[in-house]
Amino acid sequence: MFKRVPGTKDILPEEVLLWQRIEQIARKNFSAYNYKEIRTPLIEEEKLFNRSLGETTEVVQKQMFRTQSGDDTYCLRPEGTSSIARAYIENDLAKTAGFVKLYYIGPMFRRERPQKGRLRQFHHLGCEVIGSEDAFVDVEVISLADKLLKSCSIEGFEIKINSLGCLQDRKELMDVLRNGLKDKIEHLCEDCRNRLNRNILRILDCKNEACQEVIKKLDIRDAHLCPDCKTHFSAVTAGLDCLKIDYKITPYLVRGLDYYTRTVFEIAHPELGAQDAIGAGGRYDNLITDLGGRPCGAMGFAFGIERLLIASKISGEGSLQNLVYIISLGPAAKKESLKLLNTLRSAGITCDTDYENKSLKGAMRKADDLKAKYVLIVGEDELKKNTVALKNMVSGEQKEVSLEELIKELQC
Repeated sequence: MFKRVPGTKDILPEEVLLWQRIEQIARKNFSAYNYKEIRTPLIEEEKLFNRSLGETTEVVQKQMFRTQSGDDTYCLRPEGTSSIARAYIENDLAKTAGFVKLYYIGPMFRRERPQKGRLRQFHHLGCEVIGSEDAFVDVEVISLADKLLKSCSIEGFEIKINSLGCLQDRKELMDVLRNGLKDKIEHLCEDCRNRLNRNILRILDCKNEACQEVIKKLDIRDAHLCPDCKTHFSAVTAGLDCLKIDYKITPYLVRGLDYYTRTVFEIAHPELGAQDAIGAGGRYDNLITDLGGRPCGAMGFAFGIERLLIASKISGEGSLQNLVYIISLGPAAKKESLKLLNTLRSAGITCDTDYENKSLKGAMRKADDLKAKYVLIVGEDELKKNTVALKNMVSGEQKEVSLEELIKELQC
């Protein structure tokens, strides 16, 4: 017997309803903010992510699914931002559209150890705003993330924000860390010792308690930020205050990818355990230039759909489908039901029938299991009178309806 690949998941029909509801909510919110959907390939050149995410990041070092074809190396996309940045440049959107607001929904791939809310094939929904350095873009993106979570009936989350500053500020912060940690190396975990020379900012993101204690004693604030970046971040916090969005300034917050500058944020939820980030994002003003495009500011976020489902109060249990279930009693009725199915479907009405030759009682149970809204019963008496017995599965009311009036009755 074949089994699914570890770190992947079959999303069965019962679960798909919840996925569709989350996606529907996301699309509605993105549309309200005037974001347009973009769909990029699942497979990209490996060099794209080496360049955008950084050669020393854990994603590039350990987590990408690679494949070789001749001299070319491709990989399954581990995140969405780089692909969208590549699409923005390659399709010359800077000329044809300039400022764009985009969103995406789809699978991503990383070779991680599978755990709660973290799979090797996982799904993101996210957005990217490209073409502006305005601090109010940051405010809009964070407010959209906040609105989306609330629309998904998610409560108890915490928005953490910080500013990494510009590229020069990032270098200043890295120097602060090197100087502050040089006498404390023995207190760091093995991973953080490796990060000292490879990707020192990642030390701030370590979940190891001993490392966290060392980091807290460094008393990192905003001294590394230049005046422009301080002004930008003040405008972001003022905008969030204006919208009455709760947030916590977290000086130790960094993102694990090299392209982030200035505003970064992470949204944590207690339902997710130690790895409590339900989503995250930030500004990446240099990425378009780094990938060969013209200089322009950009900002975005991504949520893990699996994580949204863990934290969401949305439930599919007991939800009624707009399904009409036809039960035919006898060969003649079964033939008539075939035509009836075709008529209803042509009118845009979702319908199905019993293909298992169940008894009337068994077929009614099946309709109930499928959460059908209506049941149509066609038997010899109904055939003679050119009618059907129509049962409302909510109220339990049953009545006789002529075939001529049936579509009108079902569309009411």
